[in-house]
Amino acid sequence: MGEPTEVGPDAAAGRGRAALIEDGVEFDGRDAALLRAVDAAGSVAGAAADLGRSRARALSRIEALEEAYGTLVERRRGGEGGGGSRLAASGRALLDRYDRLQAVLAAAAAVPETVLDGTVTAVDGELAVVDTAVGELSGLHGGTGDDEGGGSESGGVGDGDGSGVSVGDAVQVRIGADAVTINDAADAVDPDATSARNRLAGRVSRVDPGETVSTVRIAVGAAEGSDDVEVAALITAESIERLGLAPGDPVSIRWKATATRLVAHAA
Repeated sequence: MGEPTEVGPDAAAGRGRAALIEDGVEFDGRDAALLRAVDAAGSVAGAAADLGRSRARALSRIEALEEAYGTLVERRRGGEGGGGSRLAASGRALLDRYDRLQAVLAAAAAVPETVLDGTVTAVDGELAVVDTAVGELSGLHGGTGDDEGGGSESGGVGDGDGSGVSVGDAVQVRIGADAVTINDAADAVDPDATSARNRLAGRVSRVDPGETVSTVRIAVGAAEGSDDVEVAALITAESIERLGLAPGDPVSIRWKATATRLVAHAA
């Protein structure tokens, strides 16, 4: 059995609810609530009653999940100590995995994003090059070319379906503000000295201050006849002070292709 795939099904937004998928069976928040209720009540019947569901439906759902994920609930027959049910170790592990995915999605949802439209010009394995209003950018798409051996992990951010992209496809380029680094424009960096494939020059348009972390908006020149594009970057107040950042300052920004998600436009 392979590792469950982690998905954020809202592909259009590039973010979504937490869900795990194994052998075509989805484990989501309702299923997590059912397992937690079994753990608290000590029986499927008690869990169903607490959740306002029928015992038969709860049992049927647990059986469907166990066909894909293995034993999740251990049943004990009645006797001197009475019957009941408890979570198996694999059930607790699945809940832990689901909770971690939820935490990742919650954190991602709180991070500003820059979204650019573009057209795929080249594909190299998991990476693709996209022509955008600010030039060519590289990012990760859904197709890895290796779907065997069970579900592969995805971060819940991205296209969510593992279908990948092809040259000529229209896509969104999504850049999390926590992935972007800001450098003084005067501090030239040798392109071969960094793994960040995406590099742009621009000017600070505004700084939205936070208590310890601020959002800096950088205006990047677009194609002739188009308005500048604003790219968001999250940096600490200490870094803003060290760089002396203020509106109008020229800067360069960089981020890795692996921190850039490409989302195919719906056909």
